[in-house]
Amino acid sequence: MGIKCNPRSEGRMSIRKLKMKLLLTICLLISTSSVLSAQRGTHASLTRAETIEAERLLSDMGYWTGVVDGLIDPATRSALVAFQKWQGRPITGQLTLDELDAIRTGAAPKAREPGYAHVEVDLDRQVLLLVNDEGSVRVVPVSTGTGEPFIDEGQTSIAYTPRGRFLVYAKDAGWQSGPLGSTYYANFISGGVAIHGSRSVPFQPASHGCIRIPMFAAREMSKLLRLGTIVLVYDKVSFVSAKSWAENPRLRQAALLSALTNDTEPANEIKTKSVSLAIKKARSKTIRAGLRVNNRRQAMIIPA
Repeated sequence: MGIKCNPRSEGRMSIRKLKMKLLLTICLLISTSSVLSAQRGTHASLTRAETIEAERLLSDMGYWTGVVDGLIDPATRSALVAFQKWQGRPITGQLTLDELDAIRTGAAPKAREPGYAHVEVDLDRQVLLLVNDEGSVRVVPVSTGTGEPFIDEGQTSIAYTPRGRFLVYAKDAGWQSGPLGSTYYANFISGGVAIHGSRSVPFQPASHGCIRIPMFAAREMSKLLRLGTIVLVYDKVSFVSAKSWAENPRLRQAALLSALTNDTEPANEIKTKSVSLAIKKARSKTIRAGLRVNNRRQAMIIPA
């Protein structure tokens, strides 16, 4: 006598097998996705859409990204380096999923002394903040003085970036070269120290005392740093307020005149101490507040 099959029982068994196969497939897909995601966090490049998202978020926070176009160019890397410096993250300049996650939860940098337009150079973080009247900032990475000794014209000097409050009192357009290197659109703030563009802006201090900024930002930065712009340079143990200058144009005017009077030597990065003031005045691309340039006298007008 043959065994009779129950069609309903066989149908239930087939459905169970299908469910098991489907469950196993889902688990495998989830596991594979997790592994790939973990690998992308450290190795794979971001998609174009993710790169655009990162650039837009960095730009919204104030980091100087250049054009938001989804391309990892020097401006994008510079903005990422500034972000990593400000946040105290490992400085790599590499945009990964881990960095994108950090950018998504990041907060905009804040000026040490908001309330008026000025520039701040944070020596500890090695970043420059261009601050407007409302306190919004634009941020670029910098490289400042190493603090190490160096030899110039047979004399030993220290590669030191001075701390304190300063004013932009002289400017150079384009490239200028000298025994200690080259500068691009220099903005002088103290003696021979200037904020200027450089082809070399490493993650750490590397200059003879000047404040190096990335090339892509140098020309526009120079346009924004008009003669008389306040510049605060500080570290965690030294800070000098310049609110009195911001609130009192006469004090600011007097400080600018003092800076011009005391400027007896040219920039450490590009000129020697023996260069005469007459030669410096003869250079057509140098603009100095209150001094005669090309037989013209530059008015000492302080921006409000």
